[in-house]
Amino acid sequence: MRTLSWRGAMLPSLVANLVLLGVTAGATPRQEAFNIPNGTILPVRLNRGINSKKAQPGEVISGRIMQDLPLPGGGKIPAGSKVSGTVVSTSPAKSQDKARITLRFDTLEVHGQKTSITTDLRALASPTEVRLAQIPEISPDFGTSEAWATTRQVGGDEVYGWYGVVTDRISQHVGTSVPGGVLVHVRAQPGAKCRGELPGENPVQALWVFSSDACGLYGYDALTIQHAGRSEPKGLIELVSNKGEVKLGEASGLLLRIER
Repeated sequence: MRTLSWRGAMLPSLVANLVLLGVTAGATPRQEAFNIPNGTILPVRLNRGINSKKAQPGEVISGRIMQDLPLPGGGKIPAGSKVSGTVVSTSPAKSQDKARITLRFDTLEVHGQKTSITTDLRALASPTEVRLAQIPEISPDFGTSEAWATTRQVGGDEVYGWYGVVTDRISQHVGTSVPGGVLVHVRAQPGAKCRGELPGENPVQALWVFSSDACGLYGYDALTIQHAGRSEPKGLIELVSNKGEVKLGEASGLLLRIER
């Protein structure tokens, strides 16, 4: 199984931290202070499960960034940074009504510095789908490093070992593998509700275990994304269950995209 790393979670000095965050003396951390381009994708692992029957409005939800995110000018948002938000509303399953839950992820915390963000939901994968994406398709031979193994991303892209190429379903080169994830050009499948690259965004995006065109739900067959947060009300993510409660497992994977 490929071992994920999150190097760079700590920098050697306070000065380096301030440079990374783009914060100067007396400045208040804001989305602009981090210089995060519009459309930047945050690959997040959910810290705790969420259940529409048990969750309460105002309850704090959180996840961690699973791969270093490159920023303009050579900076980065390091893996291990925290993304948090709240449960906005819940509606448990009833005889005639489907269960639903509305969430918002609106805070990014890097080395204790918090900034407000607005995000929409691009993709959501169950813990099982996340684990499968990290298991080599063929077990390495005796003496062969697992870092050379081929894995399949959530959504279908192939990853040919660390620092190898990443290809899509028709073997087109879409990016490069790095320890802890991938750096790829974001794409949109024809007819999909997710967008491809946006003007002014980073040339490559860090998508962890997700494919370059990952969009929608993976491993959550009973759920529907009723509202992804791209349109008004921006930042609100509403999930509806077609069977029973809305249940998001701990360690689910999310791709959240920054909206301005």
